[in-house]
Amino acid sequence: MEENRRIQNAYRLTGSNSFYDGMITCSTFPGRVVSRLVWDMTAEDAREYLSRALSGIPRGFSGRLLEVPVGTGVLTMPLYQSLPDAKIVCLDYSAEMLAQAQTKARRLGLEHVAFHQGDVGALPFKDESFDVVLSLNGFHAFPDKEAAGSETFRVLKRGGSFCGCFYVAGSCKRTDWFIRHIYQRLKFFTPPYENMESLAARLQRLYREVELSRVKGIAVFVCRKE
Repeated sequence: MEENRRIQNAYRLTGSNSFYDGMITCSTFPGRVVSRLVWDMTAEDAREYLSRALSGIPRGFSGRLLEVPVGTGVLTMPLYQSLPDAKIVCLDYSAEMLAQAQTKARRLGLEHVAFHQGDVGALPFKDESFDVVLSLNGFHAFPDKEAAGSETFRVLKRGGSFCGCFYVAGSCKRTDWFIRHIYQRLKFFTPPYENMESLAARLQRLYREVELSRVKGIAVFVCRKE
């Protein structure tokens, strides 16, 4: 719990201003600078990994979807506007991040999107509650990755899709340095980290079908449960 509180305090800073949104979308000058410096990514790279991660959500999806963590909602609220028949639940441990996502949802009139503050390691949902579980840029921050993987699997229905992306070590030396010396010390990221080989092995133990790819230091996955 103490580690969770430190992470929550770290994300209080990024969840209370627009810098994070600009960085994660490469839509502002400072955001593009950070993306290039830390992640060696262009705006096109960022769009590519997001497109691959979201490809696990069928066009016109009308089932139940869980997003964890939702962050500020900058990556997904526009998508949810195009899925009015879906039932969407967004969860995040950071109250500040969650508040930003809720504000975006209100502005877009997304009445089919619900929000919960909570811990991915102890999801407050029944077994096999969701048709899709989406996790964008979250697993590298979770302090208990085993619990997070187990819980996201538990709440996913048979035949459902688990999709998303997160940082993997060993794919970009520049990114690895920044993660280890800056992001980790600020408690934005929490070791241990997957590499592409360990992530493939982990996902293949759990899921019937696994599509795994990489854009610079970000692994992208679309998996289907047996």
